[in-house]
Amino acid sequence: MLKKETGLLNETMDPTPQRVKLNDGNFMPVLGFGTYAPPEVPRNRAVEAVKLAIEAGFRHIDSAHLYNNEEQVGLAIRSKIADGSVKRKDIFYTSKLWCTFLRPELVQSALESSLKKLQLDYVDLYLIHFPVALKPGEDLMPKDENGKAKFDTVDLCATWEAMEKCKEAGLAKSIGVSNFNRRQLEMILNKPGLKYKPVCNQVECHPYLNQSKLLDFCKSKDIVLVAYSALGTQRLEQWMDINSPVLLEDPVLCALAKKHKRSPALIALRYQLQRGVVVLAKSYSEQRIRENVKVFEFQLTAEDMKVLDGLNRNFRYIVLDL
Repeated sequence: MLKKETGLLNETMDPTPQRVKLNDGNFMPVLGFGTYAPPEVPRNRAVEAVKLAIEAGFRHIDSAHLYNNEEQVGLAIRSKIADGSVKRKDIFYTSKLWCTFLRPELVQSALESSLKKLQLDYVDLYLIHFPVALKPGEDLMPKDENGKAKFDTVDLCATWEAMEKCKEAGLAKSIGVSNFNRRQLEMILNKPGLKYKPVCNQVECHPYLNQSKLLDFCKSKDIVLVAYSALGTQRLEQWMDINSPVLLEDPVLCALAKKHKRSPALIALRYQLQRGVVVLAKSYSEQRIRENVKVFEFQLTAEDMKVLDGLNRNFRYIVLDL
C-alpha cells in the first residue's frame, strides 16, 4: 500500500505518487519546486537548492528562460541522476517560452536553447510564459527611447501550433500556457485544427487571489491550474509593491497553522492541493524546502477550506511592468 486509507502518505514515504493525470495522458507531480530567484542571488545557489529539493522528495522542478538559471538547474538534476538518487523519468521539469520568442519560427529554437543549457534531451512541460509578444532580440524586456515596452504583433494561435510541433518532435512531453485568462484560453481551445489542448495554465494563485472562476473553467476543460506565488511572494521591487500585505502573516492563516501545528506556508500549500490545484513552493532555505514536502502529512477540514476561501480579495502580488 502506497497510501494510507486517508489518501495521504506516510511521513517516511516519498511524495512522488501524488501526481495528477494531464489531458494528454502524462502525469504531473502535484507539488512542484519553484526556482526563480532575484538577480542579486548568486546563480550557483540554484544548484544547491534544486539538489536539496530533490533530496527532500520534490520531483517537479519549475524554471524558465527568463529566470536565467537553466544551466544551474540542469546541472543539479543531472548530478542527482548521476549519483543514483533519481532517474530522468522520475523528474518532471518545466521550462517556459519567453515573450520575445512568440513568433512561430522562433519557438523551437528557443526550446532547443533551453535544452542545450540544461543538457537534457527533453522537457516534461513547455509553457508560453505570458500571452504578450515583445520584439525579438537579445533584450528580454525591450524598451523604446521613452522606456516603454516594445511589443510585437503575433497570433498566439500560430505560436501554439509551433508549440504542438515541439511536442510532436519529442522536445517537450507536454505543452501548456501561463498567465492566460479565460478568453485567451478559449482562443486556443477554439482554434481550428487544434491538435493538443494546453495541459495546464500556470497563474498567480494564493488565498488572497484564489482564482476560483478560472479554476472552475480550467477544470471544465480538463486543464490543470498550477499555482505560483502560492506563499505570497519574495519582496521584489521590480515585480510588486513592497508595501503589499504579507500573506504568511495573515491572522486567519496563522490561526489555522496553530490549530494544525503546522507553518502558515504549509496551510497555504495544502489549501491548493485540496482544491485540485498543482502548487509550486519556492524556497532556497534547506529547512523550508524540507518542511514544504510535509504538505502530504495532514488534511484541512471542509470548514478550514471555507475559512481560507473567505480570504480572497482578488489581490495580485505580481504585476509585470510592461
